[in-house]
Amino acid sequence: MKPLLDAPLAIVDVETTGAHPAWDRVTEIAVVEVADGEVLSEWSTLVNPGTSIPPAIQALTGITNRMVADAPAFEDLAPGLYERLEGRVFVAHNARFDYGFLRREFERAGLRFQARTLCTVKLSRRLYPGHARHNLDSLIDRHHLQCNARHRALGDAQAVWQFLRVAAEERGSEALAQVAGQLAGLPAHIEHARVIELGARPH
Repeated sequence: MKPLLDAPLAIVDVETTGAHPAWDRVTEIAVVEVADGEVLSEWSTLVNPGTSIPPAIQALTGITNRMVADAPAFEDLAPGLYERLEGRVFVAHNARFDYGFLRREFERAGLRFQARTLCTVKLSRRLYPGHARHNLDSLIDRHHLQCNARHRALGDAQAVWQFLRVAAEERGSEALAQVAGQLAGLPAHIEHARVIELGARPH
């Protein structure tokens, strides 16, 4: 089985105005492109959501309305972002959240986005069943990961990449690839009328 870290990966994190992709919007995106176990590029950008960011979200992420005022709209970023993600396994911590938001944003921009996804929350649960908590803060503390900007898209995406490397070292690349292969797949379609029952920031 081909080791997971050798596959083309797009490690993704998004920051948003809330928890519901049907009406909340993306404020920041980061993509860490990986191939053959090496980082090819790191890309991130603020996004103008076209709506106000709630004060609680501003306090959590540090992303303010002023910061995104002159940022590009998602529809302007969509073609280039689509190319970055195309053909890669979409990896994210709580992947349904990030994938759901980007799929909805792509739909608004007139693009149909679909990708195989790998959720590192589920991966952590399978590889480390003896631990009760698998949110990103818990992984950072437990595995001594470096995160220079928590609740910012690039900082969180970099931490997820570190987790994958640590897991490969601790559990073995073959075991990681086997579990990832069992978990990776196409997510069920998320209906627009339904909401994701998650907290305001599930990461």
